[in-house]
Amino acid sequence: MKRGLIAATGVAAMLVSVAACGSGDGDNKSGADGFKGETLTVWAMDGSTPDGWTKDVKAEFEKKTGAKLKIETQQWNGIQQKITTALSESDPPDVLEIGNTQTPAYAETGGLADLSDLKKTIGADWTASLNQSAVYDGKQYAAPWYAANRVVLYNKKIWAEAGIKETPKTRTEFFKALDTIEKKTDAEPIYLPGQNWYFFDGLTIGSGAELVKKDGDTWVSNLADPKVGKAMDIYKQYQSFSKAPKDKDEATPQQGEVFAKGNTGAFIGMGWEAGVAIKANPKIEKEIGYFTIPGETAGKPEGVFLGGSNLAVAAGSQKQELAKEFLKIALSDRFESQLAKEAGVIPNKESLQTALKGNAAAEAAAPAVKAGGTTPLIPEWAAVENAPNPVKTYMTAVLNGTSHADAAESVEDELNERLSQER
Repeated sequence: MKRGLIAATGVAAMLVSVAACGSGDGDNKSGADGFKGETLTVWAMDGSTPDGWTKDVKAEFEKKTGAKLKIETQQWNGIQQKITTALSESDPPDVLEIGNTQTPAYAETGGLADLSDLKKTIGADWTASLNQSAVYDGKQYAAPWYAANRVVLYNKKIWAEAGIKETPKTRTEFFKALDTIEKKTDAEPIYLPGQNWYFFDGLTIGSGAELVKKDGDTWVSNLADPKVGKAMDIYKQYQSFSKAPKDKDEATPQQGEVFAKGNTGAFIGMGWEAGVAIKANPKIEKEIGYFTIPGETAGKPEGVFLGGSNLAVAAGSQKQELAKEFLKIALSDRFESQLAKEAGVIPNKESLQTALKGNAAAEAAAPAVKAGGTTPLIPEWAAVENAPNPVKTYMTAVLNGTSHADAAESVEDELNERLSQER
């Protein structure tokens, strides 16, 4: 699943506020026949709804409500504009899967219904780090559905050749392991291109850094913050063990394909990237291991970017109560656990992470979720990640020897211009 690599893009300001027209006086129904004859339309992204989960949720929903469930699969390419258009029309889909970092932009326009009541009834123990993306301006405009984050994928054969018997529990131990691989084997200790931006974002989260700050009523760059510099110093230490280009990201080339060649000790990526490596070289499957990205101290993983999706209800839907009945079912412990087992994603409650048992990549990802985070949860951030991403430019500059302060200053105007763009 590639959610973590998909950058949020802008939502046009063309949406009109339709929150007032979504309640529907005739939608206060309950019981198996309360919604008989109605059909609820759900937009879900390609790959998000495994067959077993879909079949069982549909059966439960139709049994409980008497209504029909229509799940329409959407493609990520072009989805932002498609949702923007749909939410501005008089007959939008009732429930939508939206990228977690996209939620603030849609909420700002008035296109999403307020789900604060749902949060009180079923969301008291949603994982706080996952729920933060579903809240905008103090209101609950979506519900956390699932997440995914980066782990360390390593070559067990190379680590054994280097004499390393245990995976590291601290960042210092990790650096020591990479140094040992460099000295005792012919392998590249870690493949880390200079612009693995989402890993860097995780490091900023772990360092307590903020990438933007308020200047009056305007969001502006905060890259010059020493805490951001600290995160970049950590990234630079990792990158010093790699021969990867400093001006490319993890998809250019696909780092899983580099790892597949069998001469790389480790890389930092999503669990699904193991599949990329295995497709390129099936023999490497038996050599792949996973561990949580270690932080400064044992028992406290590194900060990670939490990619994932929320479920939202269109403010213009005439089936508000029926939509909430769907959310109660889809987000229940039963179906969150089933989704975690079938898709290998992180469920929306820490208590449900036991459902990941047996999935090595997901088990490695789960410990970091509690302290994870996202890119800045402001609508203005969307334009920042459009190519060429100025934060990536900053990263490459630092890796090529420019000081943190000078590199931050060199992209400040561009970053601020993007933050000020009309949406």
